[in-house]
Amino acid sequence: MAGEKHWKEGMKTHENIIFSCYGGMSNTGITSALACLEAVKELGLEKVAIGCMGALPLGVKPVIGKTKAAKKVITVDGCPFECARKTVEQSGFRPTKSIVLTRDIGMKKKALHEDIGQDIKGVMEYISDDEVKRGKELIVKTILEK
Repeated sequence: MAGEKHWKEGMKTHENIIFSCYGGMSNTGITSALACLEAVKELGLEKVAIGCMGALPLGVKPVIGKTKAAKKVITVDGCPFECARKTVEQSGFRPTKSIVLTRDIGMKKKALHEDIGQDIKGVMEYISDDEVKRGKELIVKTILEK
């Protein structure tokens, strides 16, 4: 598109980048996503941004460039499948830190599809504000560590 600005290598970008697995709509995946968003809100986009995990293995140049430029590459997974970490590694990057919410903050995974056909609740009823906060704090601590 005419006039559209694209990021190119050498341009200013975020200091750090997070790749998060959204977990197929499980409580851990949604919590991972929300914790990452809260970390970005707290620290600001100059300090950290959430990378497009789907674009990484496809070799989308701006995503690859921003990942190469990052001081820290952090993966945040909700569960032990560690899809974000594995995707980042298979794309040729080594995460500075891999956070897994079930392991690191003791979350219990609950797939939302287990309620299909029963009394289905709203998505946010599966989410704990405390777990989002604890996940966010772990991400922020990781980014601020020297």
